[in-house]
Amino acid sequence: SGGRYRPPHCLARYKSAILVAYRNQEKYLHHLLYYIHPFLQRQQLSYSIYLIQQVGNGTFNRAKLLNVGVREALKDEDWDCLLLHDVDLVPENDYNLYVCDEYYPKHMASAMDKFQYTLPYKSFFGGVSALTPEHYMKMNGFPNTYWGSGGENDDIATRIQLAGMKIVRTSPHLGRYKVMDYNEETETQEPWRRPTSRHNTGKTWKDDGMNSLEFKLLSRTEHPLYTNITVD
Repeated sequence: SGGRYRPPHCLARYKSAILVAYRNQEKYLHHLLYYIHPFLQRQQLSYSIYLIQQVGNGTFNRAKLLNVGVREALKDEDWDCLLLHDVDLVPENDYNLYVCDEYYPKHMASAMDKFQYTLPYKSFFGGVSALTPEHYMKMNGFPNTYWGSGGENDDIATRIQLAGMKIVRTSPHLGRYKVMDYNEETETQEPWRRPTSRHNTGKTWKDDGMNSLEFKLLSRTEHPLYTNITVD
């Protein structure tokens, strides 16, 4: 229960926590859980899936929810790898291993169908990424101050550099993802635009992140396919 799994017949070489920031996307969640459990089990990983849920109808804060997820997940286990996963993305290739790079943060979703399986721009770090707890703390986690979607990814890419690291990427033939409910017609009418970053990351990254994280934990419940963490 709690979305936890260990391979029954061998000792897993890696322990990975899958963290999904979430709000009211029931349909996507069902699809993701349906695909991701067998996918991870075929990789013979020891893993847990955490859903970090924001209540109320205030603006969604993905990056802060992921900080909460990291803090809570590390109370359970000394994870080798933290996978930060959008709820509407499904991996297409079993050889896209859900483990971390030893040295640098890894961008996993290097080829999404909605971007014609290429990177939308060079520093893109959205969708699915994998960081060791050490990487995560070294860059002070993610910013807590991005309300609304998108801009936090560039802030995160900049943090990685400022913390003396670089982004490595899963090769595009492995890092292929389907975006659920992606509608080609609306996408061609309104092309995807890079969100503008509203922060001076160079000044803010050391003070805005894991070391300034404050939240109210409303509940923590174990469901058969995931552990649910609800915060306000």
